[in-house]
Amino acid sequence: MTAKLVASLACGSAPEVPRTPLASNVKDSGFWLEGAHSVEAIEEPWPGSGSARRRPASAATRGARRLVGQSAAMRQVLELIEPLARAEVTITLIGETGTGKDVLARAVHERSPRRSGPFVVFDCGSVTQRVADSELFGRERGAFSGAISAQRGVFERASGGTLFLDEISELPLEVQPRLLRALSEASIRRVGGMRDLAVDVRVVAATKRDLQADACAGRFREDLYFRLAAAVVPIPPLRDRSQDIPLLIECLLEDLGHPSVRVSAAALEHLSNQSFPGNVRELKNNLAYALAFLDGPTLEPRHLASPATPPASSSLARLPLGGLKLDVIERAAIEQTLGQTGGNKVRAAQLLGIAPSTLYEKLKKFQQEPTGSK
Repeated sequence: MTAKLVASLACGSAPEVPRTPLASNVKDSGFWLEGAHSVEAIEEPWPGSGSARRRPASAATRGARRLVGQSAAMRQVLELIEPLARAEVTITLIGETGTGKDVLARAVHERSPRRSGPFVVFDCGSVTQRVADSELFGRERGAFSGAISAQRGVFERASGGTLFLDEISELPLEVQPRLLRALSEASIRRVGGMRDLAVDVRVVAATKRDLQADACAGRFREDLYFRLAAAVVPIPPLRDRSQDIPLLIECLLEDLGHPSVRVSAAALEHLSNQSFPGNVRELKNNLAYALAFLDGPTLEPRHLASPATPPASSSLARLPLGGLKLDVIERAAIEQTLGQTGGNKVRAAQLLGIAPSTLYEKLKKFQQEPTGSK
């Protein structure tokens, strides 16, 4: 059955999953996963950096790593994850922002024979080509200006475990051939190195984009796409699994430190009828906002009002946009956002909804032309 499911997903069709009775208790249904308790630390990027560093697996971190779902849409995903986790095949998770791709990647690791090894996260969208090369494959001393010491890359640090390549579609094109070689030959060469190093790593990738379309358009290497497409697992958006919202609310309230808060039937209906384009992440943000205004033991619809959008007070808002060329508006938006973030390019890229690498390219372009050119 598993082979049939994988094949049908790879072809883009919706597989038929045998229906089984829903368990009365989701924690006993096999579709509840707590975070890693068998390792003392996890590896993931620190804010503002593409590099993966070791940090303690705190109770809060463990609590956030829960996989909840008893809807038909999630059963489909979970029935795929269970057997794939035990295999050594490369898995690519495709889903919208906030659908929990990182949670599923951890689930794969925790259900795999590599569970006692490291789980290393690398954000492909937060680095430039040069940084990506060094962080992925490591570097030798003197490999480039500023490389005062040798450094292991994430492939070496994930040896014996799982490497999670988040936002794989944003990896610079120039780095993709080296990633393909690492996946195909299970070996890497450090930047500035002269010898190949064997690596024993299981790769799980994730993206919110259509990799096949990107490959056809030349935005992603076709050969790397086919390598990553060995097992593609689509993650359903929250609007397609509204049955899971009550369970998610219960778990998210616990994660937010308010496990005893009750949710009224009216509030639950209100939340269940939302489209949630930001998916589970947006649901959590809604609950966090509501808790700030909670004035009793029960969360009501009046607590769920969305925060008001702050009025625009920037130079961009005062621009006469009619008749302006798009590149002028784009430049003004980028400059304003960088001002709001105090020059933090990674945060600015997040606010603008683009990859940091894209922002770097645009800034480089701005340096080469005067304001208002073209």
